[in-house]
Amino acid sequence: MNVGRVFFIAKNVFQQMVRDRILYIIGFYAILLAIGLRVLPEFAAATEDKMFLDFGIAAMSVVTLIVAIFVGTGLVNQEIDKRTILLLIAKPVSRIEIICGKFLGLASVLAVLVAVMTVIYLGFLQLGNIPHSALSILIGSGFLIVQSSLITAVAITFGVFTSSLLAVTLTFAVYLMGNITPDLVNLGRLSDNLMLQRVTQALYLILPDLSRLDLKNDVVYGLPALPDPSVLISSVVYGLVYMILLLAIANLLFLRREF
Repeated sequence: MNVGRVFFIAKNVFQQMVRDRILYIIGFYAILLAIGLRVLPEFAAATEDKMFLDFGIAAMSVVTLIVAIFVGTGLVNQEIDKRTILLLIAKPVSRIEIICGKFLGLASVLAVLVAVMTVIYLGFLQLGNIPHSALSILIGSGFLIVQSSLITAVAITFGVFTSSLLAVTLTFAVYLMGNITPDLVNLGRLSDNLMLQRVTQALYLILPDLSRLDLKNDVVYGLPALPDPSVLISSVVYGLVYMILLLAIANLLFLRREF
């Protein structure tokens, strides 16, 4: 695999996203926060600070999720549908380079989106004199980048071998299930049904445990102390390993496709 070609494809994806004005989402996010800062106090005068903290990070999570799913599923699929994939394959570019380049391109767009939205979020918190933990927000935003990149890998994997609509549905299902995998295991343990226990255990092993990468509650309520670096590092490594496995699966599926 040629790293230079991978970064060239990633650069093209990033530039394409900018040309498609996807970064306008940042402006939309800022408008949402401005409306929330204005409206939320009218609904809950006593808890508007916590509500705005929750609203800001939740909106950021939803925005990145939508981009990761809807753009990620179409990165390779659109190339196949438009037959432009034939032009790429005709060049000295391997399929794994295409997969990795597409992934890195969208992951970099998501990283920029989260970084800028975090700055805007912190600015609104300062403007509204809302107590917050900057450390919690920065760590939460960093983990949001990892989580959205993982969802991107899932979206690309489904987008390689199925239609865009089905890929979107499956990716969204993985996101929902991935956030409750620990609960699924507990549900299986509470049941006397051996089959249910095996199914929930299998789902836990197969699906990514996205709850490990979700620190929204820590952002809202603030981390009481400096997080244990080993816990944070293990969660990041978990996410990275899962991404690598998904991209390897996507490559194997892509190799089997005929054009």
